[in-house]
Amino acid sequence: MNATSFEELQDQVEPALKSKTEEFHFLGYESVTSKEIWDCVIQKAQKKKVEVRLHVLVGLILNLSLTDFMNWLTLEAYKRDVK
Repeated sequence: MNATSFEELQDQVEPALKSKTEEFHFLGYESVTSKEIWDCVIQKAQKKKVEVRLHVLVGLILNLSLTDFMNWLTLEAYKRDVK
């Protein structure tokens, strides 16, 4: 794996995060935040052991579906309730 971590790329992918957040807001999900999208994408990328590259991360963000995001959000809510 590269010396670069996902967190080091966060500032560079901010425009993609903003775009995805605006897309979800446009679809009626105004409470969605860029941080939630970031957390979702990073968790999925780490699970799949995705290569840490800028273009890969931007692709993951822009290709995130509302369904996948809502599934992730629901699972995170359950995890918080269990703790």
